[in-house]
Amino acid sequence: MATTRQAHTVWEGNLLEGTGVVSLDSSGIGEYPVSWPSRAEQANGRTSPEELIAAAHSSCFSMALSNGLASAGNPPARLDTKAEVTFQPGTGITGIHLTVEGEVPGLDEAGFVKAAEDAKANCPVSQALTGTSITLTASLVA
Repeated sequence: MATTRQAHTVWEGNLLEGTGVVSLDSSGIGEYPVSWPSRAEQANGRTSPEELIAAAHSSCFSMALSNGLASAGNPPARLDTKAEVTFQPGTGITGIHLTVEGEVPGLDEAGFVKAAEDAKANCPVSQALTGTSITLTASLVA
C-alpha cells in the first residue's frame, strides 16, 4: 500500500530577511523555524531544507541497510548514520556524504561495506536524489 506524507511551510518576507516555519503535518511532531541565514550561513537555532534532506537520507539509508543485512542473515545490533548535505548558494546542493558505523555480529568489513554501498544505491531517498553526488564511508565498530 502506498503512503503519502505531508509537510508545509509558511514563509513571511523576502528571501534574505524573511523567516518561515516548516510543519511536519503527517506525524504532527513539530514545527521548525527556517531562514536564509540558517541555510547559507550558520544555523542559529533554525533548520534548512538541506538539514531536512540529511535527516530523511540518514534514516532511509539506515532502514535500507538494516533490511539488507537482516535479509542476508546478519541483522545489525546498531547502525549510526550521519548524512552531510552540502549547499552552495547560487549553485544548490553540490553533494551528500553518508557515514555509517555498524555493529553487525558475524559480518566482516568487506561484507559490511558491500551492504552499505547497496543500501546507498537503493534506498528510496538516494534514488530520489539521483543527479546529486552521493559518497559513502562505512566501517564496522566493535
